[in-house]
Amino acid sequence: MLSINPNERTERENYKLMTGAIIPRPIAFVTTKSSEGIVNAAPFSYFNIVSANPPLISISVQRKDGQPKDTARNIYATKQLVVHLTSEQNVDMINETAASLAYNDSELARTNLTEVASEVIDVPGILEAPFRMECTLEKAVTLDEYPTFDLFIVKVERFHIEEAYYDVEKGYVDEHGLQAVSRLAGNHYAKLGDIFTRARPK
Repeated sequence: MLSINPNERTERENYKLMTGAIIPRPIAFVTTKSSEGIVNAAPFSYFNIVSANPPLISISVQRKDGQPKDTARNIYATKQLVVHLTSEQNVDMINETAASLAYNDSELARTNLTEVASEVIDVPGILEAPFRMECTLEKAVTLDEYPTFDLFIVKVERFHIEEAYYDVEKGYVDEHGLQAVSRLAGNHYAKLGDIFTRARPK
């Protein structure tokens, strides 16, 4: 087995190794709003659950040339965001929002995605996403010695899910119905494949 010292490799080499091996990664499609009222939208695959009590999720936004991206700036400014599931139905349009645009240019203008008002925050969600979460900033984490990212821990204030994909009585989500896609390396994505079950030992 190879033993690799990350300190002896470039950032790009470490990135390719990590994104190629730490798979699959869920994709957070995040909408935010600038102080000027412009809606920003972008996908992030450094994303996961932190806690269910309270409901917290994490999103890490990598900086560009040491400067926070629009999503990070907006979260710092308004402390609000909507996090959406990326599915087979919307992945092509969401991929369009990954383009590098000037500050305060809305990525949504490149798509046919539809804004929908949120219930408890000022940032709109996206109608075409089968699952979305209205969130508020709980904590932002940066490391002075590594000014290359902004890590946000955010609290879910509202869940929105298509009725067809949620059993209200049992509290179960229909994984196949949601058709979530995940991020791999490079330009590769993955669909939900075969599901198998293992009982947790007592």
